[in-house]
Amino acid sequence: MKICVFGAGYVGLVAAACFAESGNSVITVDIDEARIEGLKQGIIPIYEPGLKEMVLRNQAEGRLSFTSDAIAAVQSSLVCFIAVGTPPGEDGSADLKYVLGVAREIGRSMTGYKIIVDKSTVPVGTADKVRIAVQEELTARGMNLEFDVVSNPEFLKEGAAIDDFMKPDRVVIGTDNVRTAEIMKELYDPFMRKQNRMIVMDVRSAEMTKYAANAMLATRISFMNQIAGLCECMGADVASVREGIGSDTRIGYDFLFPGPGYGGSCFPKDVKALIRTAEECNYDFLLLKGVEEVNERQKDVLADKLIKALGSPDEERPLTGRTVACWGLSFKPRTDDMREAPAITIIGRLLAAGAVVRAHDPEAINEARKVFGDRIEYSHNQYDILASADALAVITDWSEYRNPDFDRIKAALKTPIIVDGRNLYKPDRMASAGFRYIPLGRCGGAVCPGVE
Repeated sequence: MKICVFGAGYVGLVAAACFAESGNSVITVDIDEARIEGLKQGIIPIYEPGLKEMVLRNQAEGRLSFTSDAIAAVQSSLVCFIAVGTPPGEDGSADLKYVLGVAREIGRSMTGYKIIVDKSTVPVGTADKVRIAVQEELTARGMNLEFDVVSNPEFLKEGAAIDDFMKPDRVVIGTDNVRTAEIMKELYDPFMRKQNRMIVMDVRSAEMTKYAANAMLATRISFMNQIAGLCECMGADVASVREGIGSDTRIGYDFLFPGPGYGGSCFPKDVKALIRTAEECNYDFLLLKGVEEVNERQKDVLADKLIKALGSPDEERPLTGRTVACWGLSFKPRTDDMREAPAITIIGRLLAAGAVVRAHDPEAINEARKVFGDRIEYSHNQYDILASADALAVITDWSEYRNPDFDRIKAALKTPIIVDGRNLYKPDRMASAGFRYIPLGRCGGAVCPGVE
């Protein structure tokens, strides 16, 4: 099948590469000519495991190409995917200017029947706006061409996007046109070899499904962070609580790990957008407002613990003269994405408190430089940043941090303090090794370290 994908960002590039991998002819379109030229030369603008190899392979075999020529891409394709950004506006609503801009470009370029697919995360009713934008351009050209608009939200996890696309939990197709649904099923059939998990529904329900899914996952994260805080107050162990509730098949274990708050390109933006969508129809989404508030507070928890453990009586700059080593900068492992990363808030608080901050991350250092510049120190070696530091803060749960050399850590630190925002280590092991270990919500019947 001949496909064009508008947007060479995270969603668009992954989709284009995976569609090409299944044998389709795919053209990726982007207005950023520097990015397109880089892709033509094999320079991948994002880090995602397996993506570079897939792009290079399909490019070499002639199934995947890159261009800034929208007209040629549209005219040579049957299916046109819109996979551009929908950044939050000042009021939290999704900004659709890029989506509608692509829709108009398609309307100006098409010469025959097209299936226009919203792959971007968009609020309910966007397909109607896309349809109007395309039709206005056709009318201006004096042309009467048939087209369909489909909602096909993505459910990719950064760090596992290739596997998620190639072996999806489900594929949601929003359309009221039976013929269009069959074409979309044909496109996704190669990814359904083991089990058919395609779900066809009306367009508005498909648009809502994406937001509802991300809002539910964000809710679970904020819920567990609140439970961790309560465990600290009551002397309970959040790890045991998670095991106890996760064993209930109605609840399960996924997205029930306490941490420094959710981040990334999806959850923060989508929660805000769904709250705003509710407000537009005079519906007060109290639960999601709470989820968002909890998440913002949670980003301060690690900094608060470090200030409590290391701080002086100086209320304005209690960490003056202190050095904190931070493991992890990206919002989650297996990505270099710093968008809405908890590390931004945590490190910002530490700097404001007067601390010297050193940081390590396997992939996100270049992105972090765009945020912090030279206000913090960086190293590509996770142990180098520990020398004479007053504490180690674990922010992102990269696998490299899960079973480190604790003897080496203890020897390097000035004081053996670890504030663990991901609960990677066992408290009893850390205590026996001579560390002051400060996790989230892990007390086990004793007074929590860091809150006595």
